[in-house]
Amino acid sequence: MHIPTHILSGWCVGNLVPRMTARERLFCMIAATAADLDGVGIVISQDAYWDYHHKLGHNVFAALLFAGVLTIFSTTRKPLAFVSYLALAHLHLVLDYFGSGQGWAIDYLWPVAPDFHVTNPHAWGFASWQNYAAFGVLLAWTVFIAARYRRTPIELLAPRLDRVALAFVPTWWMSLKPDAPLPIKSE
Repeated sequence: MHIPTHILSGWCVGNLVPRMTARERLFCMIAATAADLDGVGIVISQDAYWDYHHKLGHNVFAALLFAGVLTIFSTTRKPLAFVSYLALAHLHLVLDYFGSGQGWAIDYLWPVAPDFHVTNPHAWGFASWQNYAAFGVLLAWTVFIAARYRRTPIELLAPRLDRVALAFVPTWWMSLKPDAPLPIKSE
């Protein structure tokens, strides 16, 4: 699955958790994406990438490590934050199970059980319409969050750009009653 899809999945799920701070929502995006750190082997060689991507970061122990480290730096409701980060790390694995293409195994119990592999022979390809559709749904959800809560995924990293982006997000529809007609400009 594409990294932007993982990032948006963390953002959207992080907004479901009550009273999560901007910092913790950023941590949700990191938790949903951190497993792909094992892809930096591409800097060393193509073989290192193929040997270690979906292995070093795509397992239960890495998920526990990522969730634990992010929880240390969280400020509120640490048990809930830990569970959220751990769930997002597993959401990453589920998305990759379906959207990384055939032949990509997830070594969920590595290094304890290096021969245990989870594969999906029916996984859709990396550049499939399903992956783009998943991204589109998460992008629409992100626009909804921006309109409803007046924040975007860049709220903490670039607050000024966050405000500029929010200027383009429609807000009129949030004030409508469920059965109210859409506003129409008169000529």
